[in-house]
Amino acid sequence: MKKVALFFILLVTVLGVHSQQDQPYQQPKLVVGIVVDQMRYDYLTRFWNDFGDGGFKRLINEGFLLKNHHYNYIPTVTAPGHTSIYTGTTPAVHGILGNNWYDKFAKQRVYCADDTDYPDFGTEGTGGKAPTRLLTTTITDQLRLHYQFNSKVIGVAIKDRGAIFPVGHTANAAYWFEGGSTGNWITSSYYVDRMPDWVNEFNSSSKVEAYKKTWNTLNPIDEYEESGSDRNNYEELFVGEKDSGFPHKIGKYFTENDEFDVISETSFGNSITTDFSMEAIIQEELGIDEIPDFISISYSSTDKIGHRYGVNSIEVQDTYLRLDLELQRLLNFLDKNIGYGEYTIFLTADHAAMHVPSFLKDSKIPAGHIEGRVIAQELFEELESRFGMNIIEAINYNEIYLDREALRELEKKGMTSSQVRQGVAEIIYDIDHIERVYTSDQLRNFGASDSFDRMVFKGYNPKRSGDIFFIQSPGFVDDDPKGSSHSSAMIYDTHVPLIFYGKGIKKGFTSKRTEVTDIAPTLAVLLGIGMPNGTTGTPIEDLLED
Repeated sequence: MKKVALFFILLVTVLGVHSQQDQPYQQPKLVVGIVVDQMRYDYLTRFWNDFGDGGFKRLINEGFLLKNHHYNYIPTVTAPGHTSIYTGTTPAVHGILGNNWYDKFAKQRVYCADDTDYPDFGTEGTGGKAPTRLLTTTITDQLRLHYQFNSKVIGVAIKDRGAIFPVGHTANAAYWFEGGSTGNWITSSYYVDRMPDWVNEFNSSSKVEAYKKTWNTLNPIDEYEESGSDRNNYEELFVGEKDSGFPHKIGKYFTENDEFDVISETSFGNSITTDFSMEAIIQEELGIDEIPDFISISYSSTDKIGHRYGVNSIEVQDTYLRLDLELQRLLNFLDKNIGYGEYTIFLTADHAAMHVPSFLKDSKIPAGHIEGRVIAQELFEELESRFGMNIIEAINYNEIYLDREALRELEKKGMTSSQVRQGVAEIIYDIDHIERVYTSDQLRNFGASDSFDRMVFKGYNPKRSGDIFFIQSPGFVDDDPKGSSHSSAMIYDTHVPLIFYGKGIKKGFTSKRTEVTDIAPTLAVLLGIGMPNGTTGTPIEDLLED
């Protein structure tokens, strides 16, 4: 009898192993997508010795690190960055050209996530947000479709665009931090009929209030040897501050700034994001059954801090040491509530950033600020002289929109639209520190010859984009003279980390080039679901378990 029982135990074991090996996909209970806003790849190496064992190091040592991961279009900014990660394609296809762009048909500048048809909940404001300008599906949409909308999908971020676009058209909810004077997490009527009770309770608690405190360094300040001096002329100040050094007495500036906006511009904004994300996992009951769920988490405060203080600042270093602890806290929470080995994580960034140009210049590296307004005025005057009228309707990021009425008037004088565009391009090309210029005619009939050409092409959408595109020289930016910036085609803006970890993921690393558009199709193969309908990327086979 014992032999028969033993035979059946062995048979069940063998069949179970065989069945698991034959399964063509992995099915984690929860997928966690983490986007760190404005994270350079070299932050991993620069701060490595100061990280603990439970955050970045755990993800890398137990997961798969992609060392040569890049954005493959411009502009490298937040909204298209998040969207490209989750759609598996570029702005040319998904249509999110930037955080803002000029709408040629409405003749006005539009914000990527604005939609007044869907008022927000949890705010006294009148605005509305929704993903309605997104032209394709996301990997999260595909998960919902695959499981007949029984998968739950939630987005969380300080920034609305960082919460909305990752979770696509069909999400259960996207939540973002209003800041201002309320410190509320809010959402849109696009997703829900009313604000969930648990969110109201979270907003009424003292969790956000607890971060009204002074921001000082996590470690003794003399240990921050990987960064520049604490007090310098490369960093922006909060209103009321006399210098840029630690400590930053956040409570002191509440009367002159919206108090919760100030908190979100410190490392505490990342802590608030972790708090809310963990609460969302519990209250929305994510990862409790065999149907996979998905939460996207975007740590937005890293971007705000980078813009204020710059790549080389102690503030940025301290933020990443504290973010390391947030990741440890999140991983420990997932181990306890979802189960070790039952979830899959990927961590990446929506773009990287350049050093403060004035810092580079003082270090004898070619760099500087392009005076955008001065150049625009000179351009208007040159165009007026050459064509007899102002023919520019709008300038947005690295593209110029021409006035259609003016083009028609010039056509009556014998000039084709193509000739006018070429004439404008020639004028722009003569401007100092403009590296390359393209016209929409070139992009419509494109034969990309190098990586810069391809990046412009992949950011070009014929119906939404402008008429002229330009790329600045390396190290030059049209932005504030202090703090770091981004948006260019240069490698300092494109090279970001990518780490996969957890169920279905091998341990290891690669130095092969991968691109942002490869993330969504990789997740699709892992989960055994359809790829987003605009996918142009390729699954990364090296990191997937056989």
